[in-house]
Amino acid sequence: MSKHHFLAFDLGATSGRSILGTFDGVNFEMKELTRFPNAIMELHGKYYWNIFNLYDSLKEGLRTCAKQGIQLTSIGIDTWGVDFGYIGKDGTILGLPRAYRDPYTEGAPEDFFKIVPREEVYRLTGIQIMNFNSLYQLFRAKQTGFSPLNDADKILFMPDLLSYLLTGKQVCEYTEASTSQILNPATRQFETSLLKAAGLRESLLHPLVDPGTMIGTITDALAEETGVGKVPVVTVAGHDTASAILAVPAENKNFAYLSSGTWSLMGVETETPILTQESFERNFTNEGGVEGTTRFLKNITGMWLLEQCRKEWEKAGRSYNYPEIVKMAEEAGKTPSIVNPDDPRLANPASMCKSIAEICIENGLPSPSSDAEYVRCIFESLASRYKDVLNQLSGMVPFPIEKLHIIGGGSQNALLNQYTANAIGMPVVAGPSEATAIGNCMMQAKAAGLVADRWEIRKIVAKSFPTLTYLPD
Repeated sequence: MSKHHFLAFDLGATSGRSILGTFDGVNFEMKELTRFPNAIMELHGKYYWNIFNLYDSLKEGLRTCAKQGIQLTSIGIDTWGVDFGYIGKDGTILGLPRAYRDPYTEGAPEDFFKIVPREEVYRLTGIQIMNFNSLYQLFRAKQTGFSPLNDADKILFMPDLLSYLLTGKQVCEYTEASTSQILNPATRQFETSLLKAAGLRESLLHPLVDPGTMIGTITDALAEETGVGKVPVVTVAGHDTASAILAVPAENKNFAYLSSGTWSLMGVETETPILTQESFERNFTNEGGVEGTTRFLKNITGMWLLEQCRKEWEKAGRSYNYPEIVKMAEEAGKTPSIVNPDDPRLANPASMCKSIAEICIENGLPSPSSDAEYVRCIFESLASRYKDVLNQLSGMVPFPIEKLHIIGGGSQNALLNQYTANAIGMPVVAGPSEATAIGNCMMQAKAAGLVADRWEIRKIVAKSFPTLTYLPD
């Protein structure tokens, strides 16, 4: 079989990349072509994403392909969830998309629950309550008379907005839409009752399309400007976590995953959503996955704790690279000081180190007395939290969990992987670290008819990318 080249645009809240995936029917390879910054832009007290800068960065990725003589089979885009842009009746993009960290949604869920009770919102959507969910962004925009909403014919979630810039075609991809808290995971349709409660029109959203749907080719002008020709753009699993889960090299369904980075997402893949009193009380979420699956998961604060501590140490003139940090944790020895990484006081404190110390003292534990002890405390606290959440998952899912797959950048943290295996008492399989981009490209391969389903994709990923297994010690 000839080689096929897929271009993945993988965008996060701080940076984005264009990554080339090459598949010959058996083996899959990938390489990074370009990397570009992404940042929230503050203007007059509102926070936005500069969608036009991102569009320029996507064009640079296309130009790089043309310069290297790469004949692309297709293009796919994945991003973070919940955010969106407004589109006028004539197709005009009405301003910049608001960013999920914009404080205008603070208190919005509580205001909405005065109209529709919290329990009912969860019953209809299965999504954890977070103030920046799309439902509350739209609700607040309606309350405040936000002009782009007043003039909008449609909204497009971030991956769909970027594909619209490339193709001129508008779609609404399922996995991305599932993070909005407007979608019913059982019916896989938008909940019109929630839209009405927010004072919104049902027609504001496009009908859903599945991952692997052909959107269209890039516009004539863009094809000529970049030199890549009329390349098709397809919907991948537009939400980055959904793309990452597709690339989990699992052998069967009896696995949990941990998408590990600044934030950690721990969950399982199920055929149907889990909407129980327990899942509501524990604030688990049901998001869309490929082939109609559900990603039943929980958000966990991840390496955010360490990143914030490192900023404090750097200001004090103490800088450590990652190998040094791992060595510090090893030499510190086991610590009795364990905190809950999801403690609200650790969300964005003025001093992460001080907050960790205060929580330890409050719980009758010794506070860390050195940078090394802080690192060890953070690593063991994360492993302990992973154990707690995995135990909760095991009690709610309809199958036994036999191993934990860790993917994303955190999968390269060998020490934390071992601590996690020790804590949960089951094997941990680490890798691939580039799961999101891999899943993006492999969904394009599925759309091209080169692979049959997600299980064939996972076999190819397992063969193409090395993993490491950590056993409980």
